[in-house]
Amino acid sequence: MSSFKKAAKTAQKNHRERSQLSSRSHLGLLEKKKDYRLRAKDYHKKQDTLKKLKQKALNRNPDEFYFKMVNSRLQDGRHRWLKKDDPKTEEQELMLETQDMRYVNHKLAVEAKKIEQLKSTLHLTDCGDSRPKNKHIFFTDTKKEAAEFDPAKHLDTHPALLHRTYNRPTTAMLESHTFPGTAVDEEVVGTELQELSKLRRKKYKELTQRIDRERELNIIAQKMQGKRNQHDKGKKVLVKGETKESAAVYKWQPARKR
Repeated sequence: MSSFKKAAKTAQKNHRERSQLSSRSHLGLLEKKKDYRLRAKDYHKKQDTLKKLKQKALNRNPDEFYFKMVNSRLQDGRHRWLKKDDPKTEEQELMLETQDMRYVNHKLAVEAKKIEQLKSTLHLTDCGDSRPKNKHIFFTDTKKEAAEFDPAKHLDTHPALLHRTYNRPTTAMLESHTFPGTAVDEEVVGTELQELSKLRRKKYKELTQRIDRERELNIIAQKMQGKRNQHDKGKKVLVKGETKESAAVYKWQPARKR
């Protein structure tokens, strides 16, 4: 029976929809019923949305609060979340993801041992310009003696060593050293002092870097331990949030042990 209907439809006339008149071509294409249905459906959908929004505005509680009110801003007609500062640095993030607690504690112990070795070999007297420098004041009886006063002769040392506040050798000690000639060679002494000063600055720079590294490893270890402690049972309250310089601080409520 279905095949007969299909055969009968082959002889039917094809009904074509009326097109826009040539006199009305400036108005565009002639709207068909399917076009009208789509337009009407979109129009009613927008009207229903506006009706719901009006009803929400009428029923709104003036005392209600949402965190998006303070954590987002309206940009280009859309609500955007405010970007918060990451409490971890790139090095901390990488260390927390790739290494475990034992590795961090091992590196922390190594850095602490090297720092102690550097501190034992260096004199922390002039490690920076920010430290207050000691003053050595000499008193004389007359102004003439003050004008003619020679601190190198008074301290019995070389003039190039006057700025040193520690391990200042005397002239006799310098003369007994293996310097070329019987007297002290000023050029050799100056070169030696420059090399020693350069080496000392290098050591102090290494010490500063290792101290910073130890502090960074200590922060990472604290964050790892805090992350592990969060899995403990019991109610806890956040006392201080996590930052780049410190781990998060929690306070657990006391629980009675059986």
